[in-house]
Amino acid sequence: MTAQTPPRPPFRDPRLPFAKRIDDLLARLTLDEKVSFLHQFAPAVERLGIAAFRTGQEALHGVAWMGPATVFPQAVGLGATWNTGLVRRVGEAVSKEVRAMRARDDRVGLNVWAPTVNLLRHPLWGRNEEGYSEDPKLTSAIATAYTRGLRGDHPVYWRTAPVLKHWLAHNNETDRATSSSSVRPRVLHEYDLRAFRETVEAGAVAGVMPAYNLVNGRPNHVSPYLGEELRTWTDEELLVCSDAGAPSNLVDHEHYFATHEEATAAALLAGVDSFTDHGTDSTRIVARVHGALTQGLLTEKDIDTAVRRQLSVRFRLGEFDPAHDPHLPAVEFGGTAGCAEFDTPAHRALAQEAAEQAVVLLKNDGDLLPLASDARIAVVGLLADECKLDWYSGTLIHRSTPLEGLYERFGAERVEFAEGVDRVRLRLADGSFLHVPPAPETADEARGAAGALDPALLAGRTDLPPLTADATGTGTEFALADWGEGVLTLRAPDGRYLSVAEDGFVRAAADQPGGWVVQETFRLEPHENGHLLRHLGTDRHVSVAADGVKVAAENASIFELIIVERGTDAVTRVAAAADAVLVVAGNDPHINGRETEDRTTLALPPHQERLLRAARAANPDTVLALVSSYPYAVDAARLPAVLWTAHGGQAAGTALARVLAGDVSPAGRLPQTWYAADADLPDLLDYDVLGARQTYLYFEGTPLFPFGHGLSYASFSYADLATEVADGTLRVSFTVANTGAVPADEVAQLYTRAVEPSAVRPRRELLAHRRLTLAPGERTALTFEVPLSAFEFWDVARGGRRREPGPYDVLAGASSADIRLRTTVILDGEPTAPRALASGSGLEPADFDEQSGIAIVDRTRTAGDAVTPATGGPGELVYRNCDFGTGTTEVTARVAGRGTLELSLDGAPPLAVLTLDEPTADAYTYTLLTAPLPADGVHDLHLELRGPLRLAHVGFSG
Repeated sequence: MTAQTPPRPPFRDPRLPFAKRIDDLLARLTLDEKVSFLHQFAPAVERLGIAAFRTGQEALHGVAWMGPATVFPQAVGLGATWNTGLVRRVGEAVSKEVRAMRARDDRVGLNVWAPTVNLLRHPLWGRNEEGYSEDPKLTSAIATAYTRGLRGDHPVYWRTAPVLKHWLAHNNETDRATSSSSVRPRVLHEYDLRAFRETVEAGAVAGVMPAYNLVNGRPNHVSPYLGEELRTWTDEELLVCSDAGAPSNLVDHEHYFATHEEATAAALLAGVDSFTDHGTDSTRIVARVHGALTQGLLTEKDIDTAVRRQLSVRFRLGEFDPAHDPHLPAVEFGGTAGCAEFDTPAHRALAQEAAEQAVVLLKNDGDLLPLASDARIAVVGLLADECKLDWYSGTLIHRSTPLEGLYERFGAERVEFAEGVDRVRLRLADGSFLHVPPAPETADEARGAAGALDPALLAGRTDLPPLTADATGTGTEFALADWGEGVLTLRAPDGRYLSVAEDGFVRAAADQPGGWVVQETFRLEPHENGHLLRHLGTDRHVSVAADGVKVAAENASIFELIIVERGTDAVTRVAAAADAVLVVAGNDPHINGRETEDRTTLALPPHQERLLRAARAANPDTVLALVSSYPYAVDAARLPAVLWTAHGGQAAGTALARVLAGDVSPAGRLPQTWYAADADLPDLLDYDVLGARQTYLYFEGTPLFPFGHGLSYASFSYADLATEVADGTLRVSFTVANTGAVPADEVAQLYTRAVEPSAVRPRRELLAHRRLTLAPGERTALTFEVPLSAFEFWDVARGGRRREPGPYDVLAGASSADIRLRTTVILDGEPTAPRALASGSGLEPADFDEQSGIAIVDRTRTAGDAVTPATGGPGELVYRNCDFGTGTTEVTARVAGRGTLELSLDGAPPLAVLTLDEPTADAYTYTLLTAPLPADGVHDLHLELRGPLRLAHVGFSG
């Protein structure tokens, strides 16, 4: 007798649809097993042969945190390419490296948390580097390309499963876990939701991650928009993964719920399916879910809904069909050698191509660029010999700095270098000097080279000797760089930065500043006749003790700062002897503008500004190359040439050198407005891009450099603009010709503007774009098919989208400000109608046309909006074109809290005053106030709120 092979369960049968297989598997899982799947680290179910699974693998511009990988330009740099085809290829390369790395390290996950589609609304946002653009159309185009590359082309099985970050209206690190973004309906639907929607609708998105912040007073992790909006955009199951620690924040920081059981249940019911909390320890989330079940806050059906969404992603990733998964590198499962692509020549070439395409030429007076091949070049600046990484980078396998790139391209004998750091010694009161002892022979391994599921937990090095006081010599000469706000780094002669490990000792131990809490930054504080040296990571002063230099809460040492050489002197020396000077300035992505820390100014840090002035004074042929995660406000008028590139990954230096040499004509374009001064910016927490006139869409000032701007070594002409409206589409065509002497890329951009809008509309709005390559003299015809829905706006009077009939400008050109062709088309649509207040539905207070001093807040903890004064002062709301019909006699207001509501028409004195003297039980306990209101006809309605009053609804009767 031979034992029969047990029948294959349906969930293992690849012939069945995924939905039926998931049904079968769900029925086999116990409640405890299903609950365990709700944590980020879902355990294996050995009795069913199901492997462990984790959500989340960072892959923003390469595989991050898991050791060496190909490092592409930062996301904002990919956005600056304006090249969807290129970005898709980058996504493909990243996903292939994810698969290859997972084959040798099962910690690498296939559910990738990328891309970030938060719009770059405000340039001081610390995470500006992670987004693509301030424009929702460009952002969704680039994000769609990246997700399609990450997903792969197989009709059934996905190479990786992309999750979009961070839902929703998230552009501040300041108080990010407790601040609320007040987002009016027009901004919500026309701006913030749009980038997510168009990317999800493209069909290559597996899910989203809610952000830490609140929107309209309600945490994103219990956002009703997850159900009301997100999950209506696609028929695919979408997996919603919480941000790290955010489920606990609902109670611990936001105090939105009284218990973790309530919070966990509310998040799951709102649509969160996977809880990223307490690292790899799932016990607390599991206990909270079980507690919610016991209390009747959740049912097993609710658990099944969330688990189904996770299983849907796992089935699409081929986990249950290894023999059919075309992306597996393993030959025994039908894989091919091409499935295991990692650090290939093609990936290296792609990294260089992406870095080249990301370079934006902002100014080039007198055609100073490209540099002559025999030019003597001085390369100066704090970033001239750096290849910086950010928090979401992998570990470099290859590395190219601007200096190295110029050495390679022009020859080392033609390039002189001055970093521009101040060379300093630190002397103590007893005459001894701070000293770095000789280091033993140790492996020089970059931070995070071995990979880490949570790099925030990586420890500093303790295998090197701490600093000491040298009583007999002159101590160590340190390279001091001031990154702004008085934040300093000190580097030893061997290239290692002073850093503090867990034991509190100061060592020359770090290859670069980095870590979740940076341990390599200091501040010099004047004290008596010298300075105290404060370590910013521990907020303690440096103290010289018998067992070495450490940070301590007391006994701070006083140092005299001795300048051996000023950086400006070194810069002046090499600049004066050169034919041209390249100043490489910008930011370190771990300092003064990063996750957890917003910038405070657009200005270039003073140290770097001094270096730029010194170079310019010594040599008028000074080129400024800004290598940064965000825009700066620089004095471009006094410079003949300016370029910008984001931190460009492993090939950044080679790419910049090739652009400077003219081997590549620059064709990057700005993905966001560069403002001229801090005064042009609204408050960081003001999310009303419409009311505050933010971004190129609404900004009424003169930018330093406009959205879409970028110059070339060639010139281009535009001609033959033609339009046609048919079948719900505007067809636009025109020709572009290279009228220059070199082959080059051009980015043709198509914009529109409503000529006679009834409400505030964008001054200019991107409809489409295309990056194309043209040889000298070559001409090509471009055609764009624009759906007429692109001309709609969110009409608050009707609570939906509407295309207004009338004239629309159609504008084609090289940037939002450089328009070469224009015409006007007349579109039909739905005419503007008064807001019918007498119809019985009343007024939703958040549907205002204008506001001053108002915040939108949560009407209840689960749904709806209310309004309240944003600060202690009064707030005003205006509703245009309100129709009171043949007459109303009474107004009713649903309110909570305490305060006064005044109603007036057309700015006249108040017609009705409603006062709530006795405060309600809480912010969600509403009461009705009524007052006479004689009104008829069409008027502008003005509401003024005073006091801590929440207004949820206004009704009219008569």
